[in-house]
Amino acid sequence: MAQLAAGNRAPAFTLTDQHDKLVKLSDFKGKKVVVYFYPKADTPGCTTQSCALRDAEPDLKKLKAKVVGISPDKPEKQKKFDEKYDLGFPLLADENHKVAQAWGTWGKKTLYGRSFMGIIRSAFVVDEKGKVADVFYKVSPKATVPKVTESLEG
Repeated sequence: MAQLAAGNRAPAFTLTDQHDKLVKLSDFKGKKVVVYFYPKADTPGCTTQSCALRDAEPDLKKLKAKVVGISPDKPEKQKKFDEKYDLGFPLLADENHKVAQAWGTWGKKTLYGRSFMGIIRSAFVVDEKGKVADVFYKVSPKATVPKVTESLEG
C-alpha cells in the first residue's frame, strides 16, 4: 500500500455523500480541507472521531478548513449516521474503496487474531492548492482533532 506524504498532490475523488449529491475534492479548491477516513459509520471509534470533528468545527472554520469524512458505507448508512449525531459535514461513500486505495488508507488489519482488508483510520490536511499538507495514518479517534488543528495552526 503506497502512502501519501506531505507535498504530494491529493488524489482526486468524486463520491456520493449522505444526501446523494456528488462531492469532488476539487469542490474545495481555494480552501483547506480535513479529509478523514473511518472504517464504519456508527461504531464506537468512528462516532468518537466524527463527533470530535463536529465539535471542533467552529475552531476549524476559524482556521478556514472544511471537513469531509470517507468510509466504505453506503450513502443511506452515512445519512443515518449524520442524522443520529448531527454531524453536518459531507460523509462520502467509497463503497469499492478505490479512493481509500489511492490515499493509502486501505490495507490489512487484524482484529481478534483475524486478518482482513479494511480502512486504516487516517486523517489528512489538504491545502488550498490541493496538495497534502499533513498526513496522519493510523490516527486514534481522540487524536484526530488535536493533530489536524495543530497542523492547520502551523
